[in-house]
Amino acid sequence: MGNKEYKVIVSERAKRMMGTHIRFLAEVNKEAAKAKKKEIMTAMRSLRKMPQRFPYFEENYITPNKYHKMFIEKWYLVLYQIQDDVVYVDYILDCRKDYSWLV
Repeated sequence: MGNKEYKVIVSERAKRMMGTHIRFLAEVNKEAAKAKKKEIMTAMRSLRKMPQRFPYFEENYITPNKYHKMFIEKWYLVLYQIQDDVVYVDYILDCRKDYSWLV
């Protein structure tokens, strides 16, 4: 059971969100942007193993126990759902911004 592999599916919305963050970062520092993209991709890939290891995203305006949250160094929050043996990455948020629009 412990070495079960999950399939990770990144939504188009999450890809667009990541693209926006990376482009913004690239305006300041291209190398940092490349490194950050790689870091985010590696982190999302790591969800193939034990995606339950991250806590639920608990906010008043979110359905309880729906999304897990994975915090990526400094600013990014990846929100994902686990259904059977698939991990669905729905959002990649920049924690420096307010995310009440998720409501």
